[in-house]
Amino acid sequence: MGIIWIIIIGFVAGLIARWLSPGPNTPSGFILTTVLGIAGAFFATWLGQAIGWYRADQGAGFIGATVGAFLVLFIWNRLVASRVISDPGVGPRV
Repeated sequence: MGIIWIIIIGFVAGLIARWLSPGPNTPSGFILTTVLGIAGAFFATWLGQAIGWYRADQGAGFIGATVGAFLVLFIWNRLVASRVISDPGVGPRV
């Protein structure tokens, strides 16, 4: 049952992060939105433990996952805008 909650929380956190983040380079679809939210939760947990907000056995909650997903999306958009990585939504130019 725990993995289902992770998927649901990740999806909702990813939706909110996509809604809050401006820019055309947002991942679309259920799977990418869920991965965005889960990656945001991992990022928020790592950052919170590094700063000292969370103990080693604690993880980020829903708000932390949403903020982490927003930060992951912001970093993604900056990397695409500076052309460090290519935009997967744009096909190859012929």
